[in-house]
Amino acid sequence: MGAGPNETFKVPPPASGPERGRMNRLYDMEPRVMDDDMLKLAVGEQGPREEAGQLAKQEGILFKDVVSLQLDFQNILRIDNLWQFESLQKLQLDNNIIEKIEGLENLTRLVWLDLSFNNIEAIEGLDTLVNLEDLSLFNNRISKIDSLDALVKLQVLSLGNNHIGNMMNIIYLRRFKALRTLSLSGNPVAEDEDYKMFICAYLPDLVYLDFRRLDDHMKELAEMKHQYSIDELKHRENLMQARLEDEQARREELEEHKSLNAIREESELSSIETKIVEYSEDITELFNVLMTLEMQLVEQLEETINMFERNIIDLVGLFVENVQSLMAQCRDLENHHHEKLLEIAINILEKIVKGEMDEDLPDDVRSLFVDKDTIVNAVGASHDIHLLKIDNREDELVTRVNSWCTHLLDKIHKDEIMRNRKRVKEINQYVDHVQSELDSLECGDLLD
Repeated sequence: MGAGPNETFKVPPPASGPERGRMNRLYDMEPRVMDDDMLKLAVGEQGPREEAGQLAKQEGILFKDVVSLQLDFQNILRIDNLWQFESLQKLQLDNNIIEKIEGLENLTRLVWLDLSFNNIEAIEGLDTLVNLEDLSLFNNRISKIDSLDALVKLQVLSLGNNHIGNMMNIIYLRRFKALRTLSLSGNPVAEDEDYKMFICAYLPDLVYLDFRRLDDHMKELAEMKHQYSIDELKHRENLMQARLEDEQARREELEEHKSLNAIREESELSSIETKIVEYSEDITELFNVLMTLEMQLVEQLEETINMFERNIIDLVGLFVENVQSLMAQCRDLENHHHEKLLEIAINILEKIVKGEMDEDLPDDVRSLFVDKDTIVNAVGASHDIHLLKIDNREDELVTRVNSWCTHLLDKIHKDEIMRNRKRVKEINQYVDHVQSELDSLECGDLLD
């Protein structure tokens, strides 16, 4: 576990010969529980080597003075017997077979904890680790990010190679204002096409994601893409924070005005208030779930719209090609017509000059056959007009179909934006309604 893009994880190195045999024996060991003998051995081996260290070994090392403890590759099944390590700041428990996070209650000074490469299925047992800054749960079996609320100083969180698949877990991490490094690679959630953009939008203070620095350009694009939903989420978070502050102020006020005669009533009132706070948290959770589902729908619809856009543009392109091909054929026919017409006109002119023209021609037609230049100019002008009409028709068809395509796609995108805003508004109205109902109930209970 590390603190940035150079983060590394301790894994069993490849071995051969005697070393391979030693590693095999290690993993063939029976599951172990942490006992005093294991802890004394680990502390002794990791202590200072100089004279002071040897003296400390002879006189005995007090667990309460140990600040760093390494217990990796020990085949540990259960965390136990750490209650004496009250000064411990760094604990390494990676590459064991631990199934549950427990036994850490007394390690309140812990800053660095590595539980990577174990069999942990749920995040729990960390409520007292208020000073923890760096937590690695890489390569476990965790499917949900929760129960980290007490880790207010958390800066580095490694959860790669787990079973996390719901985007709502990203929303949960917004509460950790000091979080700068996050690893989620190897989880189903990281396979989403919008994964990085989503995290940049909803965790704007993050610096490193999956061992790579996030660039400012991506953050700006992400903020623009998700701005409306983020604004609504911030609004909801502010409302929730205000409600929590109101609840806290009300509790403090009740504490100030309590009397011995009202202990029972206050206890009942406190119980009601506790339930109301729980329900408020449930409402917030409902809001987060609904918003997460809406965000996922937005991403799915955006992908569908983009696919439709690519297909319709391809169809329009094919239509334009067909129009251009047909108009090219029209030009060829017009050129052929022009050549034949010019040939016929010159033949008629020659007959008129020789007096061999038997048919009577209308006066306006005969006026064209004055000389060769006049008839060539007249036929050429007709040809130019026909070509211009063909060009204008081609331009009209191409312009109209491109305009239709542009307006259609703009309408689809605008309709989706309006749908999203309407849905977010509906979610807010519904959640506000439920919250107001709860607030009314709360007031009624207080009055009673």
